[in-house]
Amino acid sequence: MSLNGKTAIVGIGATPYFKRGQSAPNSELSMACDATLAALADAGLKPTDLDGFAIYSNNCSPAQIGETLGIPEMRFAATLTAGGGGSAGALGLAAAAIVSGMAEVVVTLMTLQQIKRRLGRSATDSTVPAAPGSAYGSGEVPSDYAFHAGSGVISPGHNFAMLARRHMHLYGTTRAHLAEVCISQRENAINRPQALRNDPLTLDQYMAGRMISDPLCIYDYTMESDGAVAVITTSVERARDLKQPPAVILGSAHGGAGRWGNALFRFQMPDDYWCSSGHRPVARRVFEMAGVGPADIDVALLYDHFSPLVIMQLEDYGFCPIGEGGRFVADGNIRFKGGAIPVNTHGGNLSEAYIIGMTHVVEAVEQVRGTAINQVAGAELALVTGGPASLPVSATILGRA
Repeated sequence: MSLNGKTAIVGIGATPYFKRGQSAPNSELSMACDATLAALADAGLKPTDLDGFAIYSNNCSPAQIGETLGIPEMRFAATLTAGGGGSAGALGLAAAAIVSGMAEVVVTLMTLQQIKRRLGRSATDSTVPAAPGSAYGSGEVPSDYAFHAGSGVISPGHNFAMLARRHMHLYGTTRAHLAEVCISQRENAINRPQALRNDPLTLDQYMAGRMISDPLCIYDYTMESDGAVAVITTSVERARDLKQPPAVILGSAHGGAGRWGNALFRFQMPDDYWCSSGHRPVARRVFEMAGVGPADIDVALLYDHFSPLVIMQLEDYGFCPIGEGGRFVADGNIRFKGGAIPVNTHGGNLSEAYIIGMTHVVEAVEQVRGTAINQVAGAELALVTGGPASLPVSATILGRA
């Protein structure tokens, strides 16, 4: 059964965005509730209308949120596995719940607070492991992590740096190409009051940036942020009677090539996937469901935890040939003004805020509504992606009603 045209996002809400550890005295629960209430109000709905949760993070407790907001009955609650890789796919999960009749009004939510918690220690003490039950672990070392940590591969940035270096070796991608991703997205963030990074970024500043994991410098890395974002999905029939123009879900897919697997820490994919974002099977399926192709997309909100993965997604979604992504961005094609496919018009994870992909969803909805701060003229179709990450990666295409 296709999800095409049967559901729509009708409400978006967010807390302010905070730099890492600066969200106190808020809690993950309070921010989740604030974002959900804002999204419901945006749609013209009440907490009593909400009956489903489609999320992708163990930071969100439907039980606690439901009890706090006074939801009469929860008819559906499910979590899509993975972190940022599931952000766009959680919209498809919400749509599937509604189309199947398991729920009528579903929230997709991320709440993120990276304050370290331990009794008697400072909230900003970086030596303290995250609290047990947090999505960020309890300080224990999993066996698979211990296997590769001895080689110095201890964070996603290390892995994606190796992926970027391989792309450079095979296709001639340069640090100047990575800089174009960072600079163009920073320019998009300058107009957004909520953006955490809205000061201009020059090529000279980028090239002088502190190297973190060669070839990735500080500007190629996502920020670490606190905050919450929620979106509300319902049927297109109900959406017609609500407050906002609906952003219709035309296609949604998640998953990926099986050998992409646990790509965050060990690459076991075939050679033709080695220098990719892992999105090619998802790209094929989301375009098929929506009945459109890359040439039809007006604006792309591509998950950007590291700048080279934007370039690889441009290739994997067919906006340019494989291996041509660096030169494609160098020619100005992802710029908001004059670009062939404007990318991350809100500034993305790199410059607006890192709420693990949910700010991209908000921007996609605003672009389709025609209310975005950096509005792409005449935008009717928006692609939003989640990941690259360990599976699943995901994508959703939104369109005007």
